[in-house]
Amino acid sequence: AAPVSGAMAAAEGPRSLFALSATAVSHSMGALERDVWALPGHLLRGLLPLLTVFRLERAEGAARRAGLSTQPIWRKLWDDVMKTRPPNSENITCWRKKFLETFFSNVLHGVLDVSSDWRLNDHHFSPLLHSSPHVSQLTLCNMLQGAVELTAEHNQKVLENLAGSLRILKFQHLLSSDQSIRRSLVLLLHRLIHHGSVSQVSMYSWPVPDTVLLVLILSMSAGFWRSGNALAYHSSPCGLCREADKAQSQASAQERAERGRYDEREWSNGGNQKGYPRALEEADAEVNGYRAEACLNSVPSGPRSPPLQNQVCEEASSKVPCDRTGIQGGSSPCISDQLSCHPILRKTHQRLKPAVGKKRRCLRRSRGPYADPEDLYDFVFTVAREDNSELLDKNSPTEGENAENWTSSSPGSLCAGHAVCKKRGGSAGIFSLKAAHRFRSVSTLELFSIPLTGKTCRTLSNLLSSWVSLENLVLSYNGLGANIFCVLSGLRALSRHSDCHLRVVRVSDVFSHMPCMELVRCILSAFPQLHTLSVSFDLKNQLEGNRPEGNPSCSEVEIPESCLEQLEIRFPREPLHTTFLLPVLKASKSLQQLSLDSATLPCSQELGLLLEALKERNPNLKKLSFHDVNLAEHQKEVLLLLQDPVLQEITFSFCRLFESSTTEFLSEIINAVKRNSSLKSLKLPGNRLGNHRLVALADIFSEDSSSSLCQLDVSSNCIKPDGLLEFTKKLEGYIQQRGGQIQFTHLRLFQNWLDQDAETAQEALRRLKAVCSVVNDSWDSSQAFADYISVM
Repeated sequence: AAPVSGAMAAAEGPRSLFALSATAVSHSMGALERDVWALPGHLLRGLLPLLTVFRLERAEGAARRAGLSTQPIWRKLWDDVMKTRPPNSENITCWRKKFLETFFSNVLHGVLDVSSDWRLNDHHFSPLLHSSPHVSQLTLCNMLQGAVELTAEHNQKVLENLAGSLRILKFQHLLSSDQSIRRSLVLLLHRLIHHGSVSQVSMYSWPVPDTVLLVLILSMSAGFWRSGNALAYHSSPCGLCREADKAQSQASAQERAERGRYDEREWSNGGNQKGYPRALEEADAEVNGYRAEACLNSVPSGPRSPPLQNQVCEEASSKVPCDRTGIQGGSSPCISDQLSCHPILRKTHQRLKPAVGKKRRCLRRSRGPYADPEDLYDFVFTVAREDNSELLDKNSPTEGENAENWTSSSPGSLCAGHAVCKKRGGSAGIFSLKAAHRFRSVSTLELFSIPLTGKTCRTLSNLLSSWVSLENLVLSYNGLGANIFCVLSGLRALSRHSDCHLRVVRVSDVFSHMPCMELVRCILSAFPQLHTLSVSFDLKNQLEGNRPEGNPSCSEVEIPESCLEQLEIRFPREPLHTTFLLPVLKASKSLQQLSLDSATLPCSQELGLLLEALKERNPNLKKLSFHDVNLAEHQKEVLLLLQDPVLQEITFSFCRLFESSTTEFLSEIINAVKRNSSLKSLKLPGNRLGNHRLVALADIFSEDSSSSLCQLDVSSNCIKPDGLLEFTKKLEGYIQQRGGQIQFTHLRLFQNWLDQDAETAQEALRRLKAVCSVVNDSWDSSQAFADYISVM
């Protein structure tokens, strides 16, 4: 035994010595870093787990060159530091990014102490600065403390990093905030959206939204905001805006010079513009006077200025060129120096006079004691109080007119919301977008569980009407009610833009204010270029038929040929009338996915008519899903679908397939799938398969089968551990008969009764995981049964 012990000690000696050496090296990385990166791979492999986060992040290049992966180290860091299992962990491809992104968020919100782990405690490591380049998704919540921290002066570099890396910005559980916090939010949104890379803004769970804050986020996401101190960074204008402004000023100066030469030629030739130079002189005097007074008013005064006070002033500034040397006495700091951005005049001379007229009104109105053109509230509060008739240009189509055209244009127009908007205090164009400057906007807007009042809906409608960069719109559980017509008005106005990019629309709510199929046809008739349309309602509104006067039904609207690829409809227990769905299917020849949820079938022939229509109209359909649709009496149609040679994925979710069926029906299903080589995925959750039917489904993979089935979902099917084990053994036998040649790769087992015999369940899962990927959960079936009994 002694020689063996000596041999073991000798074997352990070098490892202990290496560990001691590696620890010493890791403590001296500041001096040895370059030499360490040149070490051979087998030595570097043992050293990497001993490095701090700062050194490990810098070691990526050296590890890659040595053929090593740091992913296991980052995963262990996650387990040790975060101490949670991330959602969808099986889909995480880069644990380094996942760790640093979550680390950034936790440090920002004060829920992680960097001194809690030695690997985070490096004096070279600035937690926010060094992790920010890896952040592509960020959530701000509660009182927006994160926005205040990120816009602090010591985090300027962090904000710059986020402007380049951040793609998704989320707001969750927001609370009302004071003006200083809103100013920080303005700066953050301006940097990350207007001058950054954020392409998606999502808002979640805001039961009582602050109107000012909500409109602020919506308007800046749409690319609209006014200039002012709100965009100043520590008393200095936004540098990026200033550079763009300088370039625009140079272009404007050149344009004015060219225009001046043209005017001289016109004047020398006589013409009909005899009094025009005098008008120009008056305009210049007005501009200089406006700028002089604006300089006086640019210093923030005490109380907040009234909401409407400076709106026309802003409108004037958007039409009048601002010459930095226009004030007598040479160049002096004026409002143009304090504004972060202002547009340059690109109008003809004929349109200069109206601008001057508006500017004069601005001068009279801005002399009050509360004039503060930089106040954050000016832009936001006009949403609710601004008089549309004074602000909309009478000589051009406006947002309000666009809303009206929703009803009065072609037969293909959408359901009119103009009457509804008027009934609630104005048209969809509730505030003037001309008074604000236009910046870069996001392409995805998502609003989840945020009640939208009539005013906020009209604001959203107005923003949507010109939001041409918007590609994805998700409105989920916003309590729209009759305000759905106002939102549709804005969408209709948007559809008139030739450069509209909208491709995905998802609308879901508790109550439907119009029939689902009518809403589908309305949206699709306005946006035939949509790729995805999802309409979902839980319950039918009893007042659904009471629409605004003069609002035509969309049921007779002819839908142009569309690009629709994915259509999802959740009916609030409405009958599925194929005659209403036929025009949509006829227009959607590119349809690849169709999902019908919670529909009732008014007669036995309805499903057959639908299948005939799909076969005739939609030859490219690849995925078909039925959820909570009673198919107990439609066995023939179910078998026809399973035999379809084109469909690749079929879902029958909670469809009562076996409620009144015989054993022959199950055999027919199995034989249909065995002969179908195109079907890749079969999902049967919630159909009470039980043990015996699950075991029978294993025959799909028998030796005489030509099935190409890869995925099988049998979640919520009352499956017990012994049944799962029997299914596993049968499946193993078929795989052995086929020489291991089987395409089955994924099995989903959520919410089954596997907790009734843990030992048997573990054996079944262990053997299954050797065959395919298994996704299950630790579901408490007894509690679920108690919940079921409690609501019976």
